[in-house]
Amino acid sequence: MSDEKEFLKSYNIKKYEQPSAAADIAVFTVKNIPDDNYRKLDGKKLCLLMIKRGKPPFTDHFALPGGFAKKDETGDDTALRELFEETSVENIYLSQLKTTSTPGRDPRGWIISCGYLALVDSTKLSVKSGDDAADALWFEVSYKQVSSEMRENEKLTRYRLELTNGDNRLSADITERISLGASGREYSVTAENSEGIAFDHGEIIAYAITELRRKTVYEGAAFSLLPEYFTMTDLRQVYDTIMDVKESDANFRRKMSGFVCLTDETQGGMGHRPSKLYKRNIEAFLNI
Repeated sequence: MSDEKEFLKSYNIKKYEQPSAAADIAVFTVKNIPDDNYRKLDGKKLCLLMIKRGKPPFTDHFALPGGFAKKDETGDDTALRELFEETSVENIYLSQLKTTSTPGRDPRGWIISCGYLALVDSTKLSVKSGDDAADALWFEVSYKQVSSEMRENEKLTRYRLELTNGDNRLSADITERISLGASGREYSVTAENSEGIAFDHGEIIAYAITELRRKTVYEGAAFSLLPEYFTMTDLRQVYDTIMDVKESDANFRRKMSGFVCLTDETQGGMGHRPSKLYKRNIEAFLNI
């Protein structure tokens, strides 16, 4: 032990060049889109929080909320702090996504980013931009497959990412590559022709959407975008919005029957017969 103490006392950590560490967070919600006919159900849109940069680099471009880690912070600590400082959003679902270390990804220098996926119920939103951001806006998300092809030992799938908020329109062409290498199944995403999106955040967003869809199917991520009590129609609409599908009501109810619990509560004042309200069956997910 004494040898180790002596070694650490004389060790020069600056012997090797050191990167800066940062956290970037893809925050999603599902917002209601009101229908003019009060007898019809509102539609829903998957939305992503983006921050308009108020200073270089990428001034007036939009980036994911995030920032640099402080000494003695974990990556999770940094993500939660930055998210609150820039947007006032807190107490939400947060999951580590991936680490991005591509050389030259940030023009300021060697910066390694830990990406996060965050989910928030739209009824709890109270977003406002912080001191170092020009604006914080929710963008409607479109992520459509354009083409898919098989090559030797790999599959290439191309997507078009489009983010829209009024006159603000952001986009990128995404290529997803799945291959079989020496380490087994390898997965990567690249973004090209980015318009209005800062840094390499188009790639992080693409990873986040893919992970959100996976977690929706296998881990019930859709429940984190709903209030505690919800109708089955609400749950199906959120599921369909994330997965970009149109699930039949009967099939969806069968699929979800073991993951929800019927309550004694009902939803009234909607211009139609009161709907039964459900809760997430926590025990079912703990036993997965």
